[in-house]
Amino acid sequence: MLWSLFKIILFVTAIALLTLGAGFLMETEGGIRIAIGATEYNLEPLQAVIAGVLLVVAIWLAIIVLGLLVAFIRFVNGDETAISRYFDRSRERKGYEALAEGMIALASGEGSTAMSKASRAEKYLHRPELTNLLTAQAAEMTGDKRKADEVYRRLLKDERTQFVGVRGIMKQKLAEGDTETAMKLAQKAFALKPRHTETQDVLLGLQARHNDWSGARKTLGAKLKYGDLPRDVHKRRDAVLALSEAKGVLNEGNDIKAREAAIEANRLSPDLVPAAVMAARTYIEQGKPRYASRVLIKAWSAQPHPDIAAAFAEIVPDETPADRLVRFRALTKHRDGDPETRMLLTELNIAAENYTEARKALGDLPEVLPSQRALTLLAAIERGEGADDQTVRALLARAVTAPRGPQWVCDNCNHVHAAWTPICDGCQGFDTLAWKPAPETDHAMQGGAEMLPLIVGETEAVDDTTELLDPEDGPQDDVLEAELVDADIDSPEEADAPKP
Repeated sequence: MLWSLFKIILFVTAIALLTLGAGFLMETEGGIRIAIGATEYNLEPLQAVIAGVLLVVAIWLAIIVLGLLVAFIRFVNGDETAISRYFDRSRERKGYEALAEGMIALASGEGSTAMSKASRAEKYLHRPELTNLLTAQAAEMTGDKRKADEVYRRLLKDERTQFVGVRGIMKQKLAEGDTETAMKLAQKAFALKPRHTETQDVLLGLQARHNDWSGARKTLGAKLKYGDLPRDVHKRRDAVLALSEAKGVLNEGNDIKAREAAIEANRLSPDLVPAAVMAARTYIEQGKPRYASRVLIKAWSAQPHPDIAAAFAEIVPDETPADRLVRFRALTKHRDGDPETRMLLTELNIAAENYTEARKALGDLPEVLPSQRALTLLAAIERGEGADDQTVRALLARAVTAPRGPQWVCDNCNHVHAAWTPICDGCQGFDTLAWKPAPETDHAMQGGAEMLPLIVGETEAVDDTTELLDPEDGPQDDVLEAELVDADIDSPEEADAPKP
């Protein structure tokens, strides 16, 4: 405010002085006389004013020319000047234009164009933290892995781009299948940026693949700490890792530590079937059957599974079929409408030779959800009730071509596993296995429907049921064969223990 007022007063004062000066010159008689040596110049007042203005302009032009000369000398000498700044701005504009064009080419899938634009951008910008990344990605797109590796290694030298370089080389090693080197690089990247979600996931997957369960649990804890994982998911996956760690310790021969790890895994996720089974067997070995029963019943309430029933049978291995049926009521009263519970009750009643109750427990399961196990159990019931061989053989023929029922199937790739594992054998996904029916293409027997008339029409005795599973007639199924042997009512003493 004061500065604006000062400038106004200064402007008015200057105008007033100029006006007074011009009036004084106009009133002066004789003008101005300038003597240079023997030469004299007489100037009228108006001429004197014009000469003064011209002199000022000449001095101003001389100063400009002198300034340009000095600037040129400094420019040639390498100092920063207005000229150098002009050329710098021009180069910067061209460089950023080339960088933008390179990014557009990269997004369009034009790797060669992106490489040339990145080279042009580097020529003008001298900003390797920007242009090297574009060059590396363009080199990967064109398949020049050597060039990409070279550029990523250049990025390692700058602290600002070190993480980008490590991550780029890590992805190259993963693509090459060198998981050991990739894990070391993932650990380095994780140390540089522990909050980076992709790095966390890659490191966790690699640690699980290399059975580094302890390290994987630490990485999982970091995901929870930085808010990249819900707490309930963390508990489930931590239980999976704890269970895997327990199995690894058990393989090393350390029974005590394995037991503790198994119990810890079950505590973290009581509904994890393999953890519940392992913890229950740990309690059985310790002589704590009540603890084992409690663990298995809780797991069955969450997810009925044949392995749970098998572990529950191991609590009292030498009991009679009738006693086992009574003891299993603590388990079967939970989820009584679940197909697994119904088939377990059916097996127990068949072992006790109570075929009426077995049929009642099985109900319409063979029609509603036909599976190899359900149809095999129905065949055993029919045989026990005295049905003819043709009826039993027809049911067994249906069992051969029926779906296998729930199995450990990967949610990502639908790969079927014979037993639960933390890592999918198909897609290497972590904690992706679920107990569910497999896709039909995985369990359907090729050409099985065409074999039905031939199998049903056979006249051999039904006792030799394993012929249905002979490789010459179709693919052999170990699970179905075991159930057929257990369901053979000609020798019930061999089937006193249910095998879900």
